[in-house]
Amino acid sequence: MNILLAEYTVSHDPTLAPEGRAMLDVLTRSFTKIGYTVHSPEPGRDFSEEIARLGAQCDEGLVIAPDHLLARFTKNLEDVTRNIGCNSFSIAVCANKKRTGQILQSHGIDVPKEVTSGKRIVKEVSGCGAVGVRLTDGPAGEGEFGQEYIEGEHYSMSLVGGRVVGEVCLYYTGKGPLLLALNRQDIRFNKDGTVAYHGGETPVDHPKKEEMYALASKAVEVLGCQGYVGIDMVVNPDRIVIVDVNPRPTTSIIGIDACMEEEIAQVILDASYGRSPESVHLIGHAYFSSEGQVTYDRS
Repeated sequence: MNILLAEYTVSHDPTLAPEGRAMLDVLTRSFTKIGYTVHSPEPGRDFSEEIARLGAQCDEGLVIAPDHLLARFTKNLEDVTRNIGCNSFSIAVCANKKRTGQILQSHGIDVPKEVTSGKRIVKEVSGCGAVGVRLTDGPAGEGEFGQEYIEGEHYSMSLVGGRVVGEVCLYYTGKGPLLLALNRQDIRFNKDGTVAYHGGETPVDHPKKEEMYALASKAVEVLGCQGYVGIDMVVNPDRIVIVDVNPRPTTSIIGIDACMEEEIAQVILDASYGRSPESVHLIGHAYFSSEGQVTYDRS
């Protein structure tokens, strides 16, 4: 069996390349371990053309790319082979952070309120992670918008959703997304107000974990996401606020992979065929950096 793992940043975005390389290495190792031959785009070549060329030779594929590019490249993949990640339509919705917030809010999910003045978080409508995000009272630029700043702890919840579009008639089970892990994020505010993501730790616990999962699961289902999904949250005593939905593998996968008994490749693949396990088994604790380093403690 052949699979295309197409990670964009390793050859096209030096800023995000360390995270991209770490995710690609984890997935390549895992898919190889379960018997797949892994193909990836060659550096220096056009990414879309490489997806078309290699995807046609593969049984399945998965694309990882910055949010504003992910839908287009995933559609390229869907045109030539079976996509085991999120579908391109839902990706396109999630890429618009403003629209995503409006959709979630309409379904009773707490999201940051949009604000246009005062101290607030300003981000790109179609941004990726913490890139360009800042705490400021200055004006938002073109293609940006403002949200209320929320005090609290930063978490992400890593889920794997089953098949909800495409081959839904064959593989839809009606089960909610599989919880892989709750992760604590290392988010820091620089002196100039810019937000920096430094990695995190996994797995972690929280008194509101079940409530956090319920909201994250609802967000995944409302947006029609499938495959690996990362839900970013800010949590304080009064609120659980979803601040971003990432319809793709996120950096937390490198920490989860270090702790999980199951192969992450098998979990993602099985979910696409409606065979998600009831749960996964995590042993120990991992710290991971945005540069791709992982420190694992089995105790």
